[in-house]
Amino acid sequence: MRENNTVAEGARISIVDDDESMREAIKTLMGSLGLSVEEFSSAEDFLNSGRSQVFDCLILDVRMPGLGGPELQRRLAADNCPVPIVFITAHYSEEERTRAMEAGAVDFLSKPFSEQELLEAIDASLAIRKKSVDRADEERD
Repeated sequence: MRENNTVAEGARISIVDDDESMREAIKTLMGSLGLSVEEFSSAEDFLNSGRSQVFDCLILDVRMPGLGGPELQRRLAADNCPVPIVFITAHYSEEERTRAMEAGAVDFLSKPFSEQELLEAIDASLAIRKKSVDRADEERD
């Protein structure tokens, strides 16, 4: 089904998930599409990298030791880092999904999700990011 995918080659994706096998699977998929991927085993590692503003999409696990996905989402919003977020979780809750989406998440996927579901969510994230960048460019001109 990937032939219908419109994910932009060269897009920068960050994966934050404490599950190494999940990070590796997503990284392999993204790499096969020509996307630049960085992975982090925790939200703290992501924040400490200082790279939160250089990504086009953040794939973020909901539940992790330490700082969880929703907390990282709030922190990024408070720091004015408008990176589109796709949440992934093995512990789906409609209440948690609603909160994440109301706070600006692009999608909220329940593990296991299909390759196509993830690609569609990333595609939507990249479209949002492009509009944001284009708008910022127009404001500077």
